[in-house]
Amino acid sequence: MRSIEPIPDVMRAAVLHAYDGAPESLRIETRPVPKPERGQVLVKMVAAPVNPSDLMFLKGFYGVRKPLPVVPGWEGMGRVVATGDDWLSRSLLGKRVACAAPDKHDGTWAEYMLTAATRCIPLGDTVSDAQGAMLIVNPLTAWALMDIIRKDGAHAFVQTAAASAVGRMVVRLSQHFSIAGVHIVRREEQAELLRAMGATHVLNSETPDFDERLREVCHQLHATIAFEAVSGMLAARVLKAMPDGSRLILYGALSESPLMADPRDLIFQRKRVEGFWLADWLSGRSILGQIRLGKHIQRVLGDLLRTEVAARYPLSEVHRALADYQASMTAGKRLIVMEAA
Repeated sequence: MRSIEPIPDVMRAAVLHAYDGAPESLRIETRPVPKPERGQVLVKMVAAPVNPSDLMFLKGFYGVRKPLPVVPGWEGMGRVVATGDDWLSRSLLGKRVACAAPDKHDGTWAEYMLTAATRCIPLGDTVSDAQGAMLIVNPLTAWALMDIIRKDGAHAFVQTAAASAVGRMVVRLSQHFSIAGVHIVRREEQAELLRAMGATHVLNSETPDFDERLREVCHQLHATIAFEAVSGMLAARVLKAMPDGSRLILYGALSESPLMADPRDLIFQRKRVEGFWLADWLSGRSILGQIRLGKHIQRVLGDLLRTEVAARYPLSEVHRALADYQASMTAGKRLIVMEAA
């Protein structure tokens, strides 16, 4: 092991004891600080956000279940303070990095996290700690969704949860690439927020004429791809409104409900439903490809892929961060800040 500073024996961390979403199942505890081996880095965490994927993980709904007890948190930012003896991990020693948690072990809601060197993206000096902490999940998801549209050659697209962090990034990217979008929200204040960003086709799913207006604009723009983050009946309504042969890509489940679809749309209208998971999309890229992508994302972060931060909380107030985020996701991200940093 190589290190740039003395490493303490113990740290504070938020520790999950049951996949039931109950506040008492997540507790602040003292844990041993892990030691990196070959291919691994120890990150002294500075900040980590609360994302919808974290909320799903706490309830046991996410695609990965880790052995309990475990530290949650899928992404964050910090400084690499110790590494294994291989060249890749050594190259990160002392650097600020955006980092993703390992699939089987503790995550980012702790003062230190052990992860693979391949799950870290070195940060440039122009990237703030806050934006670095949120560099991976939302910006890369938004970029990947836009990449799907561009490779498909679609004329236009539909997205639900359009006022979310990812949704607003997709709005800005679609404007940048001059691709028409239909943006669905469920509250009028969310619609006004997107119109203030310059979005043209914004629909409120709670209005009486929503289904009729959605069908009209989808056929008018020939929107044949939909990015769906809510699931439930909204997915069925979106798929019903789209032209024959359209494609609905589910990348979230904010409603925590099973996806619904009319069999006639799938059989006779030849429409398709598929899933998107960022981890799979990234796994198709080499290490060098991921590094290049990370550098590119940082270059466009300030203008197109920035994330609004609503509030910051010390690690000891993780429950308040979770409650505030669930009460108003549109307001912006909640960052958990490590006091030791």
